[in-house]
Amino acid sequence: MALIKKFEIKNFQSEETIVEIKNVSVFYNKRQILSNLNLSIKRQEILGMLGPNGVGKSTIFNLITGLKDPNYGEVIIDGINVTNLPINERFTKFRLGLVPQYGGLIHDLSLLDNLKLVSELHIKEKGLREQKINKLISQFEFEALLNIQSKHLSGGQKKKLVIAMALINDPKILLLDEPFAALDILTIKMLQEIILNLKSTEEITVVICDHQARDLLNCVSRAIILSNGKIIASGSPEEVISNKVAKTQYFGEEFNIS
Repeated sequence: MALIKKFEIKNFQSEETIVEIKNVSVFYNKRQILSNLNLSIKRQEILGMLGPNGVGKSTIFNLITGLKDPNYGEVIIDGINVTNLPINERFTKFRLGLVPQYGGLIHDLSLLDNLKLVSELHIKEKGLREQKINKLISQFEFEALLNIQSKHLSGGQKKKLVIAMALINDPKILLLDEPFAALDILTIKMLQEIILNLKSTEEITVVICDHQARDLLNCVSRAIILSNGKIIASGSPEEVISNKVAKTQYFGEEFNIS
């Protein structure tokens, strides 16, 4: 497995905005989750979102995908206001991919049949479906696992499969919800390498939400820290770790990523 080098993260960085959340406020049962939030996500960056439970990280995912409408503000993807667009139109028109924290696959189907099922939803031509599946099998080294029922895969293998399934429709934007949860160190390093390769070779914008701060910060180009419905710090991993407000409200004084 290749080492994940810091300089790899900075390559291929674009200054063009692909997702913009403008002046967004969100309430759940009169409880304010996001407060006049502004967030720009650059094309082909790896953005990490950190913060305590209930701070709004998953809500931002839901705003992008259309699972949640803002009470105030706008969501813009590729320069188009999508605030009122339905979920299916966002995923197809703007090529979104989502890897949920739980589920995302059918456990009684084999690894190969899960890939085939999703490909039939997104790709009409049989030849193109087979071509895409074969590419993913090679890319994720699935050759020895094709006929194994998904429920018998390890946690890391399941996570790799769900990511591969999300890549079937060649997404421009991939959202990863808690990808490092409950995984061992070697599997986490494998996923970090996959994430970096998605950016550099597939030219995908990746947004990661996770509680494993050290693992997240070791594979992102930029991170934001959320607290009380607002972004309290934004920048490179080194910049957010040294941010005094982020230290006080999230990291603590002793945290580091070395």
